[in-house]
Amino acid sequence: MPFYLLLGLLALLIAIGLIWRLASHRHTLPCPAWLRWMVELDNPLASSNKAAFVVQQLQIAPGMQVLDAGCGPGRITLPLARAVGPQGRVLAVDLQPAMLELVRSKAHSEGLAQVQTQAAALGHGKLPQGLFDRAVMAAVLGETPDRQAVLHDLFASLRPGGLLAVAELVFDPHFQRRSVVEQLARNAGFVSHAFYGHRAAYLLVLQRPGESPENRTP
Repeated sequence: MPFYLLLGLLALLIAIGLIWRLASHRHTLPCPAWLRWMVELDNPLASSNKAAFVVQQLQIAPGMQVLDAGCGPGRITLPLARAVGPQGRVLAVDLQPAMLELVRSKAHSEGLAQVQTQAAALGHGKLPQGLFDRAVMAAVLGETPDRQAVLHDLFASLRPGGLLAVAELVFDPHFQRRSVVEQLARNAGFVSHAFYGHRAAYLLVLQRPGESPENRTP
């Protein structure tokens, strides 16, 4: 491809990204299902965003209840389901029925009956409350017009001591800076637990204060 065409394509992608980002301030604009190839695989340039790394840092154990908030085509949903095993559960939540259908199809093909789905927009109080041991939100927060409501929603969905992993990547047009996410998280009641990566690609692990059930003394 000629160099000038590459420059034109790059300029077009940047323009689309900026328009998409600005529009997200007023409307919820998730990645459409027809663009799932952009988010279906791990980005090789961002090790902190890879599904296996997220599962490892959240210390997912068999039998856990896990929420994948804004699951998309299931890039992280299925690894989470393998980690919790048949006795656990992963609830994959997304606004788009087409994305949820992809998740169900993939889970069925692997025999992962522990995957359940729910069509819902984040930040509207539609999530089960006080149920989950762990939650994941990968490249989703910036797609929502009320980011603070989303963090409050996720806080309420976790059990005391539960962990939320927020993955962000600068190539995402809705990329959220670490400082912004941390401030929103503090406002919602979270405390910082761990950080991996760097300012352009990171995994921020947050905790709902309180003692987790598995650590309580009988």
